[in-house]
Amino acid sequence: MRANRLKEIWASGKPVINGWCNMPGGFSAELMAAQGWDAVTIDTQHGVIGYSEMLAMLQGISTTPAVPLVRVSWNQPGEIMRALDAGAYGIICPMVNDAAECAAFVQACRYPPLGYRSSGPTRAAVYGGAGYLAHANDEMLAFAMVETAAGLANVEAIVATPGLDGVYIGPSDLSLGLGGPPGQDQDAPMLMAAFDTILAACKAVGVKVGVHTSSMAYSKSMIERGFDLVTVGGDVRFLNTGKREAAEMRAWLDAR
Repeated sequence: MRANRLKEIWASGKPVINGWCNMPGGFSAELMAAQGWDAVTIDTQHGVIGYSEMLAMLQGISTTPAVPLVRVSWNQPGEIMRALDAGAYGIICPMVNDAAECAAFVQACRYPPLGYRSSGPTRAAVYGGAGYLAHANDEMLAFAMVETAAGLANVEAIVATPGLDGVYIGPSDLSLGLGGPPGQDQDAPMLMAAFDTILAACKAVGVKVGVHTSSMAYSKSMIERGFDLVTVGGDVRFLNTGKREAAEMRAWLDAR
């Protein structure tokens, strides 16, 4: 079976850099994955992406060495299993608030006896290769998002969940939940203290921890802080940077 490269990167002592897709399209996902990210996440929660589009995007990513991940829209077993059966090699699950919710999520990612994932890896067996059913429990990644006040309060119980591979922080929702403003790349003391609480809980039990960022500078600072995975940016932000050139070109034309 195809090995999960993210586990190999972590075993070597290095962090993972992740790209993000909010827009549908197999070619756009392939183009994102070809930029050199270790992983690319397809966002079916806040992205404008349906199942068929997700499938095409997984196929596009699979033309590159990048590991395909999916953020599902909610902690629903059927949705989690469909993403895995389509070829995702890891699931990021939003709004995990306690140990019971985390256990339900993790078990949806695992075949019996470790969970209750249904057997039917229609495309996953093509992407993963021979031995998928026998080895999928060892290769699929389960990342629970801690992004609420309740999740933060229960983080030690969450990270103790058997089979959980990692925690992924949604900074904007976490800030909102703690009474702060939404937004990325914040350095408010209250939010940084929450980050450190989550980091300490994860490190204590050997669970990986990732964070969503929107700049290379902030990603670097989070790696220095101890994060094992950083999302450096995504298709929407990268496309929006083109407006600078459009504005400069418009100003040049107007000045002629």
